[in-house]
Amino acid sequence: MINVTELRPGNYFEDQGNIYLVLDILLNKTAMRKMVAKVKVKNLRTGAITEMSANSGYQVDPIRLDKKKMTYLYDSGDFLVFMDQSTYEQVEIPESRLEWEKKFLKENSEVEIVTYEDEILGVNLPAKVALKIVHTEPAVRGDSVNKAMKDAELETGLVVKVPLFVGQDEEVLVRTDTGEYDGRA
Repeated sequence: MINVTELRPGNYFEDQGNIYLVLDILLNKTAMRKMVAKVKVKNLRTGAITEMSANSGYQVDPIRLDKKKMTYLYDSGDFLVFMDQSTYEQVEIPESRLEWEKKFLKENSEVEIVTYEDEILGVNLPAKVALKIVHTEPAVRGDSVNKAMKDAELETGLVVKVPLFVGQDEEVLVRTDTGEYDGRA
């Protein structure tokens, strides 16, 4: 057990049956009061981001998460199937838990599965992924005022804004944290 004031961004802890990731912490100490820690956390089971407040004597249980590299195989309808390349063990994760991540997954892409005591919490994606454009409108001559952008549909179904010079069947890099175009692949 550690004091809540010892938490730092990036730490994982368990409190009242929930598993949290610390996003930010603000310590506030006034003259005649105990120190108060305001901790911005992400619940790893639900994905909700909240702010919790606790006095300096409050104890939480630090935890370690296990991370394993796996390859995305296919979407079976209700589940996404991943495989460990060394043991060939397959893991199914409900599609509803990976709504955001699914937009960046294509077959045979490598990801990191995050688990805690054999409970799968989620998937860590690389910072950027290369995806192919399956549909976009051609550029219109003279339409180049102030960084003109157009919509492009990618192979995973994600629609992003790309510059006019990017055409259909090209591969582009997309940021997995924001879902925005980052450059040509």
